[in-house]
Amino acid sequence: MSPASNVLGDSVEHVLSSSLRAASGPVYVIGPSDAVVESLVEFAVGADAPPELRVLAGESQLKSVMGDFLVASHAADLVASGSLDLRSTAEGTSNTLLVTESSVVAVVAAGDSVAGLTTDDESFVESAHETYRERFEEAEAFRLRTPALSEVRSSLEDDLGGDVRDEFDGVLDSLQSVDGADGIDEVTISLLVAARNEVLLYDVSKWGEDVGIASKATFSRTKSDLEERGLIETEKVPIDVGRPRLRLRLADERLADADLDELAAVARDLLN
Repeated sequence: MSPASNVLGDSVEHVLSSSLRAASGPVYVIGPSDAVVESLVEFAVGADAPPELRVLAGESQLKSVMGDFLVASHAADLVASGSLDLRSTAEGTSNTLLVTESSVVAVVAAGDSVAGLTTDDESFVESAHETYRERFEEAEAFRLRTPALSEVRSSLEDDLGGDVRDEFDGVLDSLQSVDGADGIDEVTISLLVAARNEVLLYDVSKWGEDVGIASKATFSRTKSDLEERGLIETEKVPIDVGRPRLRLRLADERLADADLDELAAVARDLLN
């Protein structure tokens, strides 16, 4: 970060990207808001060589933010690559702080504006860096329960085929968030895409459980709900031994006729 370079913008994303673009070495991100955590993940995913982000936030807050599949699965990729380290704390701060060895930036929101207020005062920065480095190292690691998106994509192609993987990606690309608040979560998306491709329920639920998206029981319950509400239907497929398996199909013409980037929106309308 350049010395004492304040940043003013109309979004958290702008302030963060401007403040972090020139950062070298680890950046301690202390007390981030939900919007800051989401923006950090988005920034790091899109950067060619992001700085190492060491995030210290409240455990309940991290659980809330990581309830969004898009944020959490991207974060899991960043953790795996060493670009992101998440830790939880009970202590709070009044503003988000970005702390490096050379500067401290306070991210402050006021009305429709967001500012990154920077100081490079040597003694203050040295004290802040030491304080927050120690707090971070003493804090508990936050365990992500969502699989990395790269792993989801790879296993989806291996287990269900490239077409299913491409359509899953296409639906995700059409969404701002996947937190289940509007009835659309990662399990619902998986089942709708599977139904578009007439995949067996057994196959998609086994894939989902193996990769860590959800249990087979959760897939089965969600399938039953979507079936009861007329979004999908099933066809029994006999097998040599045991109970017949169920092939998934889309049951509503509006879903069947929807372009891929409209599928989630149509499903949302049908569910709400």
